[in-house]
Amino acid sequence: MLLTKPRADRVVLYNISWQQFENLLVDLGESRAARVAYDHGTLEIMTPLPEHEYYKETIGDAVKDIAEVLEQDYESLGSTTWKREIQKAGVEPDNCFYFQNEAKIRGKLQFNLEQDPPPDLALEIDVTSKSIGRFPIYARLGVPEIWCYDSGELKIYKLEGQEYIEVETSSIFPTLPIQEIPELIEQNRYAGRRSLRQAVREWAREKTG
Repeated sequence: MLLTKPRADRVVLYNISWQQFENLLVDLGESRAARVAYDHGTLEIMTPLPEHEYYKETIGDAVKDIAEVLEQDYESLGSTTWKREIQKAGVEPDNCFYFQNEAKIRGKLQFNLEQDPPPDLALEIDVTSKSIGRFPIYARLGVPEIWCYDSGELKIYKLEGQEYIEVETSSIFPTLPIQEIPELIEQNRYAGRRSLRQAVREWAREKTG
C-alpha cells in the first residue's frame, strides 16, 4: 500500500481492494468532514476547505430555490456515498439531486445502484484540484449530468455513452442559463445567505416569466 499526501487536505491510497474500501467507509462513519472517491483500487480522502464548502452550499441552495420557483419535485441527498462494486467505482459528490427519477426514489432512505437509478445531477466544486478524476467514476455509476464549479465558472456536462461532454443547456433546468449562477453569488455574497437565496429566486422568476 503506497501513501502520498500532496496537500494537507488530501490523502491518496493505492492498491486498495473493494473490501478495504468498504471497511474504510465503515471506520470513517457517517458524521465526518472527509470525502472519498474510489477508482479501480485508488482511493482519495479529502477534507474540504471553507471556500469549497461555501460554494457547495450556495450552489446547492440555488438548485433547490430554482426547483421551488419552477415547482419541480426534487430530492437532495448531499454527499451520499454512491458505489457499484461491479464497476469498482465509488464517489461522494459535493451534492446530488434527483429530478427526473425523483418519483422512483421518493421516501427511500437506502439505495443500491444495482437496482435504483443514480442521481440525475451531481455537483462538483473544484476549488482545489483532485488527484482522482471524478468523471470516469460518475460515468460508470451512470449519473447523467454533472455541474462543475471552478474559478467563478459553472459548467454543465452531459453523459454521452461513457464520456461527459460540455453542453450549454441543463436537462434539469433547460429554460435557464445556469452559467449565470456564479455571478449571482458574487453579486450577493456580502449581503448574506438569505439575501442571496432571494436573489436566486427572483432571477429564476425573471428568466422564466
